[in-house]
Amino acid sequence: MNQTNNSIFSKVFWVTLLIKQNEYHSYGVLLHTLKVTWGAIKDRKYRFIIPALLHDIGKPIVAYQKPKDIPAKTYSFTDHEEKSYLMIKNWFFLSDWSKDMVRYHYLIRDISKCKEENKLERLKRLETSWDKLTPKFKNDLKQFLVYDEYGK
Repeated sequence: MNQTNNSIFSKVFWVTLLIKQNEYHSYGVLLHTLKVTWGAIKDRKYRFIIPALLHDIGKPIVAYQKPKDIPAKTYSFTDHEEKSYLMIKNWFFLSDWSKDMVRYHYLIRDISKCKEENKLERLKRLETSWDKLTPKFKNDLKQFLVYDEYGK
């Protein structure tokens, strides 16, 4: 897991939260999150609201710049979903389903990306995680991906 741990007082935290993420997102984390949430509300899929609000909560904390990010003034968020999960995993008022949606929301994209980039060791770990999920939960992840795309 990425070891970056930005303070809420750091510039990178506020830039990624409010202004800019990367080439895949047109908005900072906050606006992206609100758009993802709005997508679920619009579809009347209310059970996705909590995961939508929390799925990227760890992004500003793990944000960092790879060499390729510096010229474009963008950021990378390696393992942001795990950081987001770790932040909420002990919140007793959240369902395990919501926590798992946060934890695995990037899994489909990550598997695809690893195949494209031929990252076989990581791909094997991700596919092991995927294989442990129920068919219903896999379908829920596919639905959540629609809202996550809407937020871009």
